[in-house]
Amino acid sequence: MKNATFKNGDPIPQLGLGTWRSEPSEAYRAVKEALRIGYRHIDCAAIYGNEKEVGQALRDSFREGIVRREELFVTSKLWNSHHAPQDVEPAIRQTLSDLGLDYVDLYLIHWPRPDAACEEWKELDRGSWRAMEELYRAGRVRAIGVSNFLPHHLENLLEVCTVPPMVDQIEFHPGYVQWETVE
Repeated sequence: MKNATFKNGDPIPQLGLGTWRSEPSEAYRAVKEALRIGYRHIDCAAIYGNEKEVGQALRDSFREGIVRREELFVTSKLWNSHHAPQDVEPAIRQTLSDLGLDYVDLYLIHWPRPDAACEEWKELDRGSWRAMEELYRAGRVRAIGVSNFLPHHLENLLEVCTVPPMVDQIEFHPGYVQWETVE
């Protein structure tokens, strides 16, 4: 499996198994099988409602000798209802508990604050990001980034961040091309 490399030097496998829309028991089986056949990147999120089952599959795979933790890359995401800076640390604590891990390799803000939702979206995204930087500095997460951010959302963070986003995980396929965001 080929890796890309973050600016901090950590590798990220270029191919991973996503667990979105997976029922809990389905997520368990899919993660176990993916790890068995060589996948080393598992992508999950608290909002998917299956992190406990993903975590059980990880723990069972560790116990069975299928993979060691240090060979595995796990991504999770901060959901919209936890954007307040004081809610970010409890959200990662719950994710780590559900996954049964001491850290995740990549933690993303799942969505930016919708521009139309409030006039303070810029400061709210910045507050979330500052809390993400604290998780990174504390070693709770090995890399931080965003998901579904458009260029103006990224520019907002880049104006104030001390740790720039290492990833912007976006949807990109023939039916939905986001060239401006990719560039």
